[in-house]
Amino acid sequence: MAGRSQADLPWADLEPGARRRQLLEWVPEGWPLAEGWRPVVEDFLASEDGRRLSAFLRARLDAGAVIYPPHPLRALELTPLASVHAVVLGQDPYHGPGQAEGLAFSVADGVKHPPSLRNIFKELGTRPESGSLMPWARSGVLLLNAVLTVEQGEPTSHAKKGWEVLTDRLLALVAATASPCVYLLWGAHAQAKADLIRAHAAQYGREILLLQTNHPSPLSAGRPPVPFLGSGCFRQARDWLAERGIPGVF
Repeated sequence: MAGRSQADLPWADLEPGARRRQLLEWVPEGWPLAEGWRPVVEDFLASEDGRRLSAFLRARLDAGAVIYPPHPLRALELTPLASVHAVVLGQDPYHGPGQAEGLAFSVADGVKHPPSLRNIFKELGTRPESGSLMPWARSGVLLLNAVLTVEQGEPTSHAKKGWEVLTDRLLALVAATASPCVYLLWGAHAQAKADLIRAHAAQYGREILLLQTNHPSPLSAGRPPVPFLGSGCFRQARDWLAERGIPGVF
């Protein structure tokens, strides 16, 4: 970024304090991870795909790109592998200033709830003040996006840069390990992972429940073939887990 003044940088016009809500440097080896995840993450970072992703992200940061969220591996920090009993799979982080906090569909405290999150709360039958789903993450819900970074105002801008290799490996690890576990697959992008989950769960004899509906986006939440709104997906997940001795999820 040599030769560029602070005023020239893309984040210069953001609200005060917004820089702390974006990725400032790429140092994944120093980020805290809960127990169970580090071997997969380290193996990925050392692989050709991991090195390619690292080079891409460092280049974008050096060019002054505003990248969200500030902690791309936050889901792996808050939810140990042994605690996972539910998985919500998103596509990529929110791309608005200060929204994303590293958990699928979750926004930082004080941020207006995006439409998809409003529909999630509507299906839950609750209207919390905070849009942060950190309590879910701490209760055993892995809130994982398929792509873990994005640039401001450019959805899917970091797709096919290497993240999908890591997140597929993480999903495979969860499917091979977590039991009982519910997978909430909303929309075609998430549902494309169903076969991967089934195959690994079957190989290791894990008990799973796949709940597949339309995406909670207003464009699809109420439409056929399986509307998200009114699906009862959270009730089904809670009941199924409670029957297996896992209460209090969601």
